[in-house]
Amino acid sequence: MQQDTYQAAYRRWMERIPRLSRPPLRRVVPLATLLLLLALWQFITALRLYPTFIIPPPLAVLERFGEVLADGRLWLHTRTTLTEVLVGLAVGSAVGVALGYLIAKSRALEAILSPVIVTLQSTPVVAYAPLLVIWFGSGTSSKVLTCALIVFFPVLMSTLVGVRNTPASLRDLMHSLGATRWQLLTRLDVPAALPVLLGGLKVSATLAVIGAVVGEFVSTSAGLGFLINVARNQYDTPLVIVAVLTLAVMARVLYELVSFVERRALAWQRRVRV
Repeated sequence: MQQDTYQAAYRRWMERIPRLSRPPLRRVVPLATLLLLLALWQFITALRLYPTFIIPPPLAVLERFGEVLADGRLWLHTRTTLTEVLVGLAVGSAVGVALGYLIAKSRALEAILSPVIVTLQSTPVVAYAPLLVIWFGSGTSSKVLTCALIVFFPVLMSTLVGVRNTPASLRDLMHSLGATRWQLLTRLDVPAALPVLLGGLKVSATLAVIGAVVGEFVSTSAGLGFLINVARNQYDTPLVIVAVLTLAVMARVLYELVSFVERRALAWQRRVRV
């Protein structure tokens, strides 16, 4: 009896530990990791093992960030890249969802399109980016198409897997109740595919940034990829780091936005589990 009392008290104590420790850790650990990386970076530069134009100190990068932020260059190039990313992400996601749903419903269509889609996906985006520039010019259109192509495949596969993983018993139940195709789509297929689709969309949000930068590396006169090219040719390493960090922040923000949508859209799952 006394042992059972001790075990119950121990379980209550262990249940309290996550509530006490996890929220502060979630806030402290990322900050501690960032500070550790900055300290390591400063330590390496202080040893002077490499010239400053190869590995500049953090303070030099911060000063360069202030300069390009003050003269408006950073905002100009960031706005250009962000526009390409958002439009490309929207186009690639829309086409991927539509085609993925159609393929999930038609084995014949899958047999026809699968070789083309897999071949396109297996080719590195940097290989066909010059073709897009030749065909659509060096403006925004080629960068948007590059983003759309790199986003398209993960969204298509997520939609395909999500729709095909819909339980057959639920589909039979909907048919027995006389559900229309629209009701099957909105009340069964979409809710069933949404968790997988949003997972693929989180990956695609970061890939879209890569697609935009690849397109800007090939040919452009604005964008963070263009800024990196200019800074690299001038051996302006602090500016390269500023542009790269800006891209990283952009990708992270897009990822968190999709995660926020995912939490809101799938809140019903948590209520059902409870």
